[in-house]
Amino acid sequence: MSTPRIIATVSAAVAAAAVPLLVHFEGEIRTGYRDPIGIVTSCIGHTGAGAELGRTYTAAECRQQLADDLAEHEAGLLACVHADMPDNVHAAFLSFAFNVGVEKACNSTAIRYVNAGQYLAACAELSKWVNAGGKPLPGLVKRRAAERALCEGRPLALGAQG
Repeated sequence: MSTPRIIATVSAAVAAAAVPLLVHFEGEIRTGYRDPIGIVTSCIGHTGAGAELGRTYTAAECRQQLADDLAEHEAGLLACVHADMPDNVHAAFLSFAFNVGVEKACNSTAIRYVNAGQYLAACAELSKWVNAGGKPLPGLVKRRAAERALCEGRPLALGAQG
């Protein structure tokens, strides 16, 4: 998926790193469905207004939902991060906030480390966020490993999802 419509709210470098990660782990499902813990979801991990179980979405609607969701999560993330983040750290934490929600991300130890400029410690914290519905999910283990690799500036190997 291209990122031009997202760049208005998220820098090109951050969007270029975050969007492929999001698309890979969220998937693009153009029919409203329930995620592994029962939340109604559409397109690329959209859980807000407009996510309707069973509804079919166009590619354009999915791109717009992603652009809107990224803008919302970016604004929320930047409201609680007071340090200048390198692009790779920023992209990893945008993906993290997109997945767990801005409130949980902002209240995490990881963000406290980001605000202290302790990026390696912040990146390491991502590996702790692998549970959903009270149990570890293999997909979250893989996602956090990819986010941590991005955060630490290591190359991403986005293999099979799951």
